[in-house]
Amino acid sequence: MATRRRRSPKRLIRFLFFLIILFLAAYFLSGGLAVFSSKTWQSAGAFLPRPTQSVPANEMTDEVHHPGFSDRLSRVIFLRRAVESRVNVHDPHYVRLQDTPNSLQQAVIAVEDRRFYSHHGFDFEGIARATLVNLQSGEIEEGASTITQQLVKNLFLSHEQSFGRKAEEFLLALDMEWNYSKDEILEMYLNTIYYGSNYYGIGAASEGYFGKRPRELALPESAMLAGLPNAPSLYSPYVDFIMAKKRQFIVLDAMVSCGYIDKTMAEDAKIKPLYLAH
Repeated sequence: MATRRRRSPKRLIRFLFFLIILFLAAYFLSGGLAVFSSKTWQSAGAFLPRPTQSVPANEMTDEVHHPGFSDRLSRVIFLRRAVESRVNVHDPHYVRLQDTPNSLQQAVIAVEDRRFYSHHGFDFEGIARATLVNLQSGEIEEGASTITQQLVKNLFLSHEQSFGRKAEEFLLALDMEWNYSKDEILEMYLNTIYYGSNYYGIGAASEGYFGKRPRELALPESAMLAGLPNAPSLYSPYVDFIMAKKRQFIVLDAMVSCGYIDKTMAEDAKIKPLYLAH
């Protein structure tokens, strides 16, 4: 009897432990894992004070504010809140993806990030390919940064080249892919990238260079605009039209390589005249 009494507390502890494990398993299987999901944290961010609306980092002309660790951590955890403070979708100049031609979307993906729809923010295969292409051509024809990386740099980061900034870019790119669809990322990229001649966003660039709304752009115009962000101060047709045409040729050849258009369409687009707004 004494032996049984000494063992009973241990059995009770084991039984309670078993009940706890059973409860946690049932909790997780019934949706408790949602507590740890990104969407849950993004929803929680809506209860925080509304952040101050500001322009994306690439449009800031004054000295860029360097946020502290807590601000950077908050930006990663509550990414949607941070993005909404830099991207105003209600701005009349903001252009929805469905209001841009397929030729523009394809041209951007072909020349900037041809594996855009298959990677998760970083494209190591793309980095290797871009390095090889640039070595073969003797000039920078392809970039190694993905569209997602370029977007987070445009929105939040400075031009500082440091390990900390690259690490932050890596985390934000992964976070962006986790919280937004590919089409949403592409849409925001088109609306925040710099196209030269003081034109930020596809709406301003389309009107400024060709006097057209984005949906009215033809293939030759789409290809030229898609080539500008690589070096906007150099490739702007208002700065050097010949260089802009050479860059357009590279974009059209990239579209052929990706299978978006055939060689006949590309050659036709290369010789088609372009009429600038100014």
